Amino acid sequence: MSFSIAIASGKGGTGKTTVAVSLFNILSRTLNVKVQLIDCDVEEPNDTLFFPDKQIIGTKAVCKLIPVINKVECSWCRRCSEYCEFNAIVILPMAEYAEINPGLCHSCGACLVACEDDAISEISKPIGEINTFALSDGSVIKEGILKIGSAMQTMLIRELKKNTNETADITIYDAPPGTSCPAVEAVADADYVVLVAEPTPFGLHDLKLMTRIITGAGIPFGVVVNKAGQGDDTLYRFLEEQQIEIIGKIPFSRDFAAAYAKGEIHLNLPSAISVPLDQIALQLTKKIVS
Repeated sequence: MSFSIAIASGKGGTGKTTVAVSLFNILSRTLNVKVQLIDCDVEEPNDTLFFPDKQIIGTKAVCKLIPVINKVECSWCRRCSEYCEFNAIVILPMAEYAEINPGLCHSCGACLVACEDDAISEISKPIGEINTFALSDGSVIKEGILKIGSAMQTMLIRELKKNTNETADITIYDAPPGTSCPAVEAVADADYVVLVAEPTPFGLHDLKLMTRIITGAGIPFGVVVNKAGQGDDTLYRFLEEQQIEIIGKIPFSRDFAAAYAKGEIHLNLPSAISVPLDQIALQLTKKIVS
């Protein structure tokens, strides 16, 4: 049975990608199973930057269906506009004006159901693409890249998750930062969520937001504290009060930051830093096996 782990954070810059690529590397090296990494940060995917041996093996365009109104057939009843939950359709009968805003349209098809004049058809419009990479050890990385100007992050992430390798034993989702719809979509069906947080006031504030979402979804989760040794103990007190498991800690380190800046975080980790990440991988391995 496959096991999925989502790496998420309430804000950007907490070390989410650091944990995702490191765990992917450690698990694929230490376990005799198929591991795949899915970069769901479709606005700025960068997981593949850490794997120089990658080879692209596939690209798939992702499109959404945009309604088009035939003004000759339209009776200007405005039913399509009334059915649209996203206010993407503007109908002005007096001016015989009918337009659909592609940026607001979610391709739900409600307008086609509403139209009794058969005046609405659909055309395909690209919103991004899905790239698939293979590593030298046979591991797979997939990423979604949102087309510039598109606001369909959630739709692209949903399609990206549909295109994962179903035969993989472990799937790691690198979720986008924040607590909005794209982040929720990325973690929605995960078996376990790793929340990465900093021991700072901002880090605690955004961690609280994310824990409410994960708790409400009923998904088991734990926390990795990045930049441990900085800030204060407020974050730790919150985790203790809420009985939230600390899976591991990544100490604040100049060497670690320098390795990350060179894209070597998963390859040449200083020995003092690799221990916590190995411990995190061990804890997650126990959860997968159990």
